[in-house]
Amino acid sequence: MSVRVSLVAAARSSSLLAERFDDDRPLDQAGWHEVQLAAQALVPLGAAELRYCSPTARSRATGEALGYAPMAQPALRDCDMGRWRGLTLSDVAAREPAAVDAWLADPRSAPHGGEPLLAFISRIGGWLDTRPACEGSIVAVAEPAVVRAALVYALGAPPSTYWNVDVRPLSTITLIGGPGRWSLRLEAGPR
Repeated sequence: MSVRVSLVAAARSSSLLAERFDDDRPLDQAGWHEVQLAAQALVPLGAAELRYCSPTARSRATGEALGYAPMAQPALRDCDMGRWRGLTLSDVAAREPAAVDAWLADPRSAPHGGEPLLAFISRIGGWLDTRPACEGSIVAVAEPAVVRAALVYALGAPPSTYWNVDVRPLSTITLIGGPGRWSLRLEAGPR
């Protein structure tokens, strides 16, 4: 038996240029507005038998605003960015350019002292692989980085693919399958 997992990227908590590593800020005004605009399309996913979210403030708020009443899952937390937590990529690149280059080039590196990209992708894949098979579906609101990691894992893509996936706030992907055998399902848009 397979399981259907729909992942919804949390609404924004800052402008894209001001995004910070491992950020736990609540939704900003633009984020709340985006949720209101997307609600009609996303609310039906709340009919899922199991509803989860990342433990971040913006993921919880997005799930609640959509009426999902999600249960926070520690395994769906964002990548642990160690001493880079709370900084923007441009902040870190200005302070530690060689460390940023190493981090972007090698998925096993963790110059920030946190979690390597490969371990992050594996953690998210482990969460996917342990979802119970059910007749219905699962929905999870998560940080965009978590959605990217899930997609890379599910497709068995090289870890470097992570950097080529753009997950916008409130975008969704649906994965169908089970441990070690996932497929991406792209749904038809509104007609």
